[in-house]
Amino acid sequence: MAISETGRRTCLMRQAAWACRRYNAYRTPTFPQFRTQYIRRRSQLLRENAKAGHPPALRRQYLRLRGQLLGQRYGPLSEPGSARAYSNSIVRSSRTTLDRMEDFEDDPRALGARGHRRSVSRGSYQLQAQMNRAVYEDRPPGSVVPTSVAEASRAMAGDTSLSENYAFAGMYHVFDQHVDEAVPRVRFANDDRHRLACCSLDGSISLCQLVPAPPTVLRVLRGHTRGVSDFAWSLSNDILVSTSLDATMRIWASEDGRCIREIPDPSGAELLCCTFQPVNNNLTVVGNAKQNVHVVNISTGKKVKGGSSKLTGRVLALSFDAPGRLLWAGDDRGSVFSFLFDMATGKLTKAKRLVVHEGSPVTSISARSWVSREARDPSLLINACLNKLLLYRVVDNEGTLQLKRSFPIEQSSHPVRSIFCPLMSFRQGACVVTGSEDMCVHFFDVERAAKAAVNKLQGHSAPVLDVSFNCDESLLASSDASGMVIVWRREQK
Repeated sequence: MAISETGRRTCLMRQAAWACRRYNAYRTPTFPQFRTQYIRRRSQLLRENAKAGHPPALRRQYLRLRGQLLGQRYGPLSEPGSARAYSNSIVRSSRTTLDRMEDFEDDPRALGARGHRRSVSRGSYQLQAQMNRAVYEDRPPGSVVPTSVAEASRAMAGDTSLSENYAFAGMYHVFDQHVDEAVPRVRFANDDRHRLACCSLDGSISLCQLVPAPPTVLRVLRGHTRGVSDFAWSLSNDILVSTSLDATMRIWASEDGRCIREIPDPSGAELLCCTFQPVNNNLTVVGNAKQNVHVVNISTGKKVKGGSSKLTGRVLALSFDAPGRLLWAGDDRGSVFSFLFDMATGKLTKAKRLVVHEGSPVTSISARSWVSREARDPSLLINACLNKLLLYRVVDNEGTLQLKRSFPIEQSSHPVRSIFCPLMSFRQGACVVTGSEDMCVHFFDVERAAKAAVNKLQGHSAPVLDVSFNCDESLLASSDASGMVIVWRREQK
């Protein structure tokens, strides 16, 4: 008896479901190779189905049934027309590769309504802290919380050490177009390997292309009348926002370098830092020298009603969590404030305050939902002119911070910045990178209780102010107080 087309497709879907069940049943550290086998078979089935083609009605029926099954297991689905659904569809996102890999976590509590990553802001900071507390009490300081896929991640990475993963062969290129003026900020474009930008206290921003060789400066954005203190790429990399000591914020088109809009600070104060709201890039947060944080609508050039707050000092650093519901701001008096961000209105609500060290400027804040696949607790990386790099744990959904550990660097006066490495989910260990006033770039393993230093890059002739990885960690850029930008190439194994 001939099998109908619908019957054949049903068989394929059942076969895929069987593979999925087997995968879930064996998804343990004992069988790390099963992940690869499952993904290969799933991809093969998807390719076969794509070639065969699906009648639109059959696909709609499949999606409806799939949605019902997911809803039964993980809770009610989001409304298709909701802001959350829309933002998820457009956010190619500045979230790192690590954050995207959370979609594959097998713990149902980490899954949202669509079987993907649940927003970490809806009480999950507090939930995760409670889940980890018992484990942390039995582990030495600086150690991490193991997960069910830690061994699988190591197997996929080749089980190499952090020292091997972050060994660099040398300099790939040196940019010196801003020589004699400090370059406080350098950033690779989001999800991009070869596009780089840096801002300078000479009042300009350089857009650079590393491939094809030789690396070149594509264009220089000019318009600010004083030094550029900070800038940020939009999620799709089509625009940049910059802040300046001339008390203005500018919006630039990265394609041709046009200045789309100039937005003066309402109080005429120097603008010192900026960041995009990670889900809604129509909103930007800026910090100024008169202790104010403002949420600005870049389409209208106006402050958002209820989107302003005052700190205890000059605002030097800003950072959102990945879902954009928590904002941290650091000032030059040594305080870090957390704010609850209303996604619908842009309103800021002050939540918590931490005094890192009285009178020590907080020059950098970097947030990460996961430190590694082995340490799920959300963390904050802070530079604060204490000759230390500080790692904090976020313990609740109001942004309360608890010091986990610190790492020795040289920083007493310069605005040094640091970052989490983007691909830590596939590394044995978890690494952070920071500039330093000793003219070196330092790598630290947050898991090691002793001898946390992993690597040190030497080549700058002035304090290193900022560091930035490209999306696959093949290149690292660092900038210094003399205006030099060095692009380092990772050694290939």
